[in-house]
Amino acid sequence: MKALTQAAIRKSFINASKSQTAAVNFPADFDEVDWENIDQYGWRDHKMPQRSYLVTESAGKPVTILLRAPELVSAGRKAMCALCEDLEDNDDVYLFVAPKAGSAGKNGNSVGTLIHSAFSCSRNVRADVLPNPIHPDPELVKAERIRKLRERTEQFIRKVRG
Repeated sequence: MKALTQAAIRKSFINASKSQTAAVNFPADFDEVDWENIDQYGWRDHKMPQRSYLVTESAGKPVTILLRAPELVSAGRKAMCALCEDLEDNDDVYLFVAPKAGSAGKNGNSVGTLIHSAFSCSRNVRADVLPNPIHPDPELVKAERIRKLRERTEQFIRKVRG
């Protein structure tokens, strides 16, 4: 991804009002984000824990989605992240819900997907892979994982846009 400022992220929301974007609280380590080595960036709002945000690129432009995190989480249930489909990560996976963009969202329509609570998908798809008879070239496996993450994230964006 290209490096983004807080102002650029606020402008890139597709499913939030101006007051909601103005109220976004960025994480303390925001200025340390390694934008070149990620495909998406997400975080939970530390002042409003039920609010989360997912930033990515679509058609070369930043896109940010407002997400609602679950209030209660049942312990002990494992789920697979719908974006990176990683099974190794120990982060919990939650159902995050996004209001749809435009009038559909204003009418209460939303779409949900399972995402790691720590928004670790970019890290997960870049994890080292050991060569094996099925996948002898680990770099090809990583490249395919990255491609699939981008593809699934783009599909989620399309659902939010409605």
